Amino acid sequence: MGEVDVILDMKLIRSTDGIVISQSHCVEKIIEKFGYQNSRIAKTPYDSSVALFKNESGASVAQLRYTSCPDKIHSGAFDKLLRYLKGTVSLTIHYGRSPAVLEGYSDASWIAKNFGSNGCSGYVFTLGGGAVSWKSAKQTLITRSTFEAELCALDTTDTNVE
Repeated sequence: MGEVDVILDMKLIRSTDGIVISQSHCVEKIIEKFGYQNSRIAKTPYDSSVALFKNESGASVAQLRYTSCPDKIHSGAFDKLLRYLKGTVSLTIHYGRSPAVLEGYSDASWIAKNFGSNGCSGYVFTLGGGAVSWKSAKQTLITRSTFEAELCALDTTDTNVE
């Protein structure tokens, strides 16, 4: 048995300064499967001004799934996502050899025009410069300012250090 080259469909590329993880082969396979090889690249994965909801007209549970009966709006979102993926083929995660320092980052969003709604927060932990844990979710509390939203994000990050 030699060194592992692929694990959980991730390619491991070793170098003198660390390990690089790539899933370019997976992205290329998806792009080819749906015929997006010659499509132009999208800079973002989705349009945040478009609200995606299920088509509630179906009677059975299977029909309530997005993929069984997509609307034009869902097809457009899927198209944009695939065009975005095409632009990420060369992206990788690099884990440096040293120093193996654990770092944590948090961020939050608060929209004043939607006062009374939940903000979003997220965090990422890196080790040796590469992401090892991350999360993005709506906050469980309704905050009244950017400062409060950032504090909630920091608290969530802190509780996940362990």
